[in-house]
Amino acid sequence: LGVASQIIDSAEQILASSKLILPGTGSFRKAMENIHHQNFHEALNSAVLKKKTPIFGICLGMQLLTESSEEDGYTEGFGWLPGKFQRFPAETLGVKVPHMGFSSIKQGFSSIKQIRPSSSIYGDTAEETDFYFAHSFRLVETSSEFVTARAFHGEEFVASIERDNIVGTQFHPEKSQSNGLKLLRNFSQQ
Repeated sequence: LGVASQIIDSAEQILASSKLILPGTGSFRKAMENIHHQNFHEALNSAVLKKKTPIFGICLGMQLLTESSEEDGYTEGFGWLPGKFQRFPAETLGVKVPHMGFSSIKQGFSSIKQIRPSSSIYGDTAEETDFYFAHSFRLVETSSEFVTARAFHGEEFVASIERDNIVGTQFHPEKSQSNGLKLLRNFSQQ
């Protein structure tokens, strides 16, 4: 995309950044432990909540934006968005976990309830678009006002969320070919 970027290794770099991407694969608990160990927690809180630096959480990165996860035992997240993450009940739903591969997301509506009509990252993408997922947990007990898209894997689940300068996708835009590149470009141009 031709966007200048760097891997951050200090709290000072977090505070000096104009935008942040919080990527992630792996364990929620281990990720939060690493964030605390590297003294990034307060810098991220300051950048995101006080300076209103735009942040994009991808997969585990999106999960960390919320209140908590039950992965590897209860662990608190940043709490910037309401909700918690629970494992897909594979046996009950009759699906394989982890959920891996391309799935369609639906923006702005839900068979369950009305959701937020649009998101800053989707721009000109179609209302129903395919993205690549690789996850075992889904967001529950959240507020529909922050849900920007949903997908289906045995049950409808939250595919993306947004609140002010905070955006997250459960899917991986970096693995989603041209559709994902559009989202990353839209975020970089905000």
